[in-house]
Amino acid sequence: MNTSDVLLLLGGLALFLYGMQMMSNGLETTAGNKMKEILEKLTSNRIKGVLAGALITAVIQSSSATTVMVVGFVNSGLMTLNQAVWVIMGANIGTTITGQLIALDIGSIAPLIAFVSVTVILFSKNEKARHIASIFAGLGVLFIGMGMMGNAMEPLQNSETFLRFMTSASNPLIGILVGAVFTAIIQSSSASVGILQALAATGMVPLSSAVFILFGQNIGTCITAVLASIGTKANAKRTTVIHLMFNIIGTIIFTVICMATPFVSWMEMLNPNPVAQVANVHTTFNIVTTLLLLPFGNMMAEIAQRILPDSEVPETPNRILKYIAPFDGMYVMGHGAVAISQLEQEVTRMYQMAVENVKSAYDALLTRNMKSLEEITDREAYIDFLNEQIARYIVSLMPMEMSEEDAKRINSFYMIIGNIERIGDHAMNIAEYLNSMQKWSVSFSDSALAEIEKMKDISMKILEHIHFSVNADYHIMLYETIRYETLMDDMQKKFLKRQLKRARKGDCKAEEGILYSELLTDFERIGDNARNLAEICAGMN
Repeated sequence: MNTSDVLLLLGGLALFLYGMQMMSNGLETTAGNKMKEILEKLTSNRIKGVLAGALITAVIQSSSATTVMVVGFVNSGLMTLNQAVWVIMGANIGTTITGQLIALDIGSIAPLIAFVSVTVILFSKNEKARHIASIFAGLGVLFIGMGMMGNAMEPLQNSETFLRFMTSASNPLIGILVGAVFTAIIQSSSASVGILQALAATGMVPLSSAVFILFGQNIGTCITAVLASIGTKANAKRTTVIHLMFNIIGTIIFTVICMATPFVSWMEMLNPNPVAQVANVHTTFNIVTTLLLLPFGNMMAEIAQRILPDSEVPETPNRILKYIAPFDGMYVMGHGAVAISQLEQEVTRMYQMAVENVKSAYDALLTRNMKSLEEITDREAYIDFLNEQIARYIVSLMPMEMSEEDAKRINSFYMIIGNIERIGDHAMNIAEYLNSMQKWSVSFSDSALAEIEKMKDISMKILEHIHFSVNADYHIMLYETIRYETLMDDMQKKFLKRQLKRARKGDCKAEEGILYSELLTDFERIGDNARNLAEICAGMN
């Protein structure tokens, strides 16, 4: 191979991987957060789970992308480890469609597929049609790249050095190692299998050697999921262990079959086309391995849990993001659902802190408990920290490809955290009135304390109605929140009149009147912010 051949090979690989990226992005923008709902329905049992994994992978032509998506879903709690087992098995079957399409010589019409799809993307006014067209455009670009790689490798059939190297691949261990390392480097089993098919088409790699390289390629594709699981929770790491287990067990079984039976000869007799032979072995490997391991899926999940047991690590006192992980660029598909799930959990955690501060602030004021002021202050600082960090995370998501619905929901969280932070500020104001009371040596009258108790009760009731889950009934939440917020406005006006009446009678000091008026303002603003939250949540659906 001369320099131009090497450049053609690299350019073809680039187009292949970019086509795969286009297909993943097209599916993400078409399905978006609905991908989570689809998988929830289709993973209710093992057969549906396998079919879901196979279908999604067949659409995007990448088992690595599907597995990485599953790692993200398991890490964020959107999918259980047992559900992930079935989807991973299906993904291994779905990835074989690429080889079959190559064997059918779909590459000959790839330029036409790309041309028609790009025309739709450029001129169609229907957004959904453009997203679907981008999936087919990616398919066309993928096979154009595959054709370029095949053309680039034709000179290798005249290279004695390369032929000697490929002859050594007839050794099972060497062949498996070559396939695993090469696939791990380019992080795409579809691309590496396609290259193997191109080599087989020229006669440089007989099927007796190709099978072992093929088995290694199935192991090498796991590297993408392994890299994606770095820094994730234990369950997400277990997902990659299951992926590895599946392919290693399959490799062991089929290596023994190839050495003990005339399996290779059977595959050669089935179809004389070397390209189809590689595709058929790849398909047979994954279907048979899935059928053999399907009854043991739950056992594989248990083994993964034993390999990676839960470690009881005490929670660090430092301020951290508990549910949001730094966004990994490898989450090609499903990142919208993962991001929304992480935001829901982290924002809920932030909101619970703010609600706890509101309750603690009222209690401290009613009992004049100065000791709780420090705890409230620390929690308020944590709320401010979460507000800043969540906002940064949301900004980091904005440039990424996702559906319009997902983008709208993620942007809404930006306004939500602002309102939560302001609720925390009002709680802090209420608690700090203790300092002023101590400084001025004043206390609230019994009638004022009774009114403050009522403020606390209705503040907690309105805050208890706020939820951020995508499954929440936002219309009922909005109705109840508006009802309580209206009641709070009426109470604020009524209590202010009573305070003015007490002041005219001389039943309270001027300083007490000032503090009580400010308290009423904070009380009324908590209701306003709670209503804002309900309206934002209702607008997300």
